Amino acid sequence: MYKTSLIFAAVCLVACCSAADESDAIVTQYRSEVNEDGSYNYDYATSNNIQAQESGVGGSYATGSYGYTAPDGQPINLEYTADENGYQPRGDHLPTPPPIPDYILRALKYIEAHPFTRIQLKK
Repeated sequence: MYKTSLIFAAVCLVACCSAADESDAIVTQYRSEVNEDGSYNYDYATSNNIQAQESGVGGSYATGSYGYTAPDGQPINLEYTADENGYQPRGDHLPTPPPIPDYILRALKYIEAHPFTRIQLKK
């Protein structure tokens, strides 16, 4: 039992030591510009493979992307748009909703084919 515990502790120690120390990351690229009309652009990159860029107009519209490597090694890349329709992210790592069940689709078609007639109540 002691030997197994010692091996487990050694494996954990090696795993912790081999993890990248991101506190030493430096910015390798940085650009930012803000124009008089309210439009802007920025992008940056770091030595630990984090990249981001965005462009937009004031508080009205923005589009951009960012990427990094997750702790499990999966590359994360996300593109987004933010406008009058809200924040709309797109990325392979994002969960997707389940398909709409057939009975719900049939119910929606029925409701669309049989609109509700509003009843006016007397006051």
